[in-house]
Amino acid sequence: MLRTAFSHAAVVAVWFACGSVAEACPFCGVTGQSLAERRDRSSVVAVGEAEGAAAADANGLPAQRFRVDQVLRGDEAGRLENVPARVAGSVAGTAILFGTAAAADAIGPQVRFEAVAANEAVLAYVVAAPATDAPAAERLRWFAKRLEHPERAIAEDAFTEFGLAPFAAVREAADTFDADALAAWIAEPGIDQRRRGFYGLAAGIVAARTSDRAMSTRLVGLLERAIETPADDFRAGVDGLMAGILVVEGGRGLDFLEGRGLFAALARPVDQRHLLSALRFAWESLGDTIPPERIAAATAKLLASPAVAADAAIDLTRYRSWISLDQVAGLWSTSGRDDPLIRRAVAGHLSACPLPEARIHLERIRRQSPDLLQRAIEATALPAK
Repeated sequence: MLRTAFSHAAVVAVWFACGSVAEACPFCGVTGQSLAERRDRSSVVAVGEAEGAAAADANGLPAQRFRVDQVLRGDEAGRLENVPARVAGSVAGTAILFGTAAAADAIGPQVRFEAVAANEAVLAYVVAAPATDAPAAERLRWFAKRLEHPERAIAEDAFTEFGLAPFAAVREAADTFDADALAAWIAEPGIDQRRRGFYGLAAGIVAARTSDRAMSTRLVGLLERAIETPADDFRAGVDGLMAGILVVEGGRGLDFLEGRGLFAALARPVDQRHLLSALRFAWESLGDTIPPERIAAATAKLLASPAVAADAAIDLTRYRSWISLDQVAGLWSTSGRDDPLIRRAVAGHLSACPLPEARIHLERIRRQSPDLLQRAIEATALPAK
């Protein structure tokens, strides 16, 4: 019997908890709230004019005072004149103020504000943006027309909306995208690479849904060329391009990626990390077009690549796929000798696996290196509450 300070149940819990389905776009790097979310979660929304420069507040965070010119939401009209607000950086001129009611027994202002710099275009955008309780796809159709808005703050916020939206809603709203615009954005050398990745995903959705075969062929070719383009840098967004291929081509998309040598042990680690991201997306969102066992088998091929072997083993554990149990166990004595991350991945996989062979592997490893195995299992367990 393997002796551990933590139960196998705890190890299984943490590894499977890490595999919860990601609702939002996994390629966009978007965090935080959109302007519409901030608006709808605020008890007071107002327009203000900066008075003075930003300075550290009592908590050491930047804050600035604003003269309230107009209250757009809330019953504070006539009671707000000059208020302090948290800011990301000093605001010069007009800002939109988002206020949240403080607790009844709070010391200090009863409404606490955050301010975002805003010109007339941004103010109009915030006022007109669809409510957050409207159907997701309907909202995205409105934001799609503003993804490359000349006003940077609007373009960034529209992208945030897509980055936070469920894939099902993005797919439903795909009829809003213009194929020519997507093609131009993907081919644009100077475009933000995160956006390029999302546009690659969107192009895949459009290509999969259109009845125009010529358009679909054109978009697929564009995605393939973008993936094949050699690069020496990180190329953020390539995972989105790969996901676009998988959306439109399904299993043939996996064949294309493998044909580009991306699964080979000597492939660039950065490209294989993009590939793993695309495979995770496929597992979570494309099970209706790519059999899960194919995605698991593709992930297992990356166990031979030391730079991503730990991540591949973790993903296989999340997928509850034990097709490569012996190969994962073998990592302990190869690349795991000098890499604690791989040892943790192996320990987590074997602990989660219900097959008797997993217990045999664990017992063998325990006899060989009991202290290392103990530390690896403890590192994968949930902290005590």
